[in-house]
Amino acid sequence: MSDDRRSPFRGAKLDRDTASQVPDTPQTRAPTYRLAFADVDFLGKDALRPVRLQLELLKPEMVLDEHGVDSTVVLFGGARIPSPENSDKARTKALGELSHFYDVAREFSRRMTEKSLAGGGRDFIIATGGGPGVMEAGNRGADDAGGVSIGLNIVLPHEQAPNAYVTPGLCFNFHYFAIRKMHFLMRACAVCVFPGGFGTLDEMFEALTLIQTGRMRRVPFLLFGRAFWEKIINWEALAEAGTISEEDLQLFQFVETAEEAEAAIEGWRLIGTRDDIPGR
Repeated sequence: MSDDRRSPFRGAKLDRDTASQVPDTPQTRAPTYRLAFADVDFLGKDALRPVRLQLELLKPEMVLDEHGVDSTVVLFGGARIPSPENSDKARTKALGELSHFYDVAREFSRRMTEKSLAGGGRDFIIATGGGPGVMEAGNRGADDAGGVSIGLNIVLPHEQAPNAYVTPGLCFNFHYFAIRKMHFLMRACAVCVFPGGFGTLDEMFEALTLIQTGRMRRVPFLLFGRAFWEKIINWEALAEAGTISEEDLQLFQFVETAEEAEAAIEGWRLIGTRDDIPGR
């Protein structure tokens, strides 16, 4: 059989296939006989957590490299925000009133994907959490433009299928929130945050903290819907209290429409990574 591997040794896949064809005996049925890397029960043990963390970091990284993804536009936002045609089914009146952001996210993603395709399809790839709501809208907009998009799903107690618009070959599933967050930001050339709940706030503040502390370079950081964000977060009070600096309020920008967001990204002033933290 042909083998394009550079190593002269037998490959792991070949040995795994060979081991599956051994005679059925008490010895071969014993868990100890399984190849360690093909033993799901072994890999699930607490002691193997460092290995699982490494695998979750490595697998998506290798796949994204294989697909030629150089940079991503990350969309965070609420899973519960409905499309406008389903706004009457929203859990609350306020949630239904946020439904227009579904269309904004969809249109913005379509524009970014067209920009990506015009430049060769390696940059400005839309990346979402792969679920419903704003995430679905983001993947859907990329699909509208005929491009690919990424879905970084996470296993939850109420497990749900990825939305139908994620590119199948770029649809991932995670056990560890921490590794998922790393993949959101490792290739991010822009971070776009739509109204959302605890998960959206968590992702937004973690990314802002990395930029604020100089652990991540500054990228276009857009908050869609000034009225929403200023209602739930008193940004000025944080600065007035001194818990953040006035300069930290310049790390992000409010936008309302897809057109405004596209213009903000194209006109963003490129600033390198912070080497100090203002106010300290």
